[in-house]
Amino acid sequence: MTASRGRTGRPPLTEERKEEIRLEIARAAVDLFVTQGVVATTGEQIGEAVGVSARTVWRYFPSKESCVRPLLTAGIDAIAARLREWRPGSPLSETFAAHLDADQRLVGGPDPTTVGALVRLTRTEPALRAVWLQTYDEAEPAFARALAERAGLPADDLRPAIQAAMFNAALRAAVEQHAWRSAGTRTDPAAVRAELAEAIRVALVLAAEGLT
Repeated sequence: MTASRGRTGRPPLTEERKEEIRLEIARAAVDLFVTQGVVATTGEQIGEAVGVSARTVWRYFPSKESCVRPLLTAGIDAIAARLREWRPGSPLSETFAAHLDADQRLVGGPDPTTVGALVRLTRTEPALRAVWLQTYDEAEPAFARALAERAGLPADDLRPAIQAAMFNAALRAAVEQHAWRSAGTRTDPAAVRAELAEAIRVALVLAAEGLT
């Protein structure tokens, strides 16, 4: 009896490595979108910038515009976790204060300047605007579930749904305003992150007036 041969070739990628590749593709896509526009950018160019084939790009993303999604969704789970930790009677801004300084996912990730450039592109590129708004649309139910869990309410209760919509709108407004107002004024990631954190703090204070 002959011994069965083991599988040959490259070992499968870990989920962590796959996520790294998604982020690399996302950053490369934004850089190309900024320098030459969305229409002029191809999947082949995005892949070449990362060192992968266009086929690999399409394996991870259905369109070139959707390549930016990892930069926009990184903070959703972190934000939902903070909402679950929000204690009744305490200001929402205080719950987030320490985490805004410690958790980069809440303030643009490791490269907030790239995220800022992407958000600015959503003003002039309809396809990217659609991805941006869809990301927030998908985040809202996650925020609503977290608020319902925090309050001990059913997941389909109207109150956390309304609260999540208010919170989501305030968060998006803060990120957009910061991106548009800071265009070309900051290049140091730490400074960009600090300014974005302050904008989010202000938004949370205002949103909390309706989130009690």
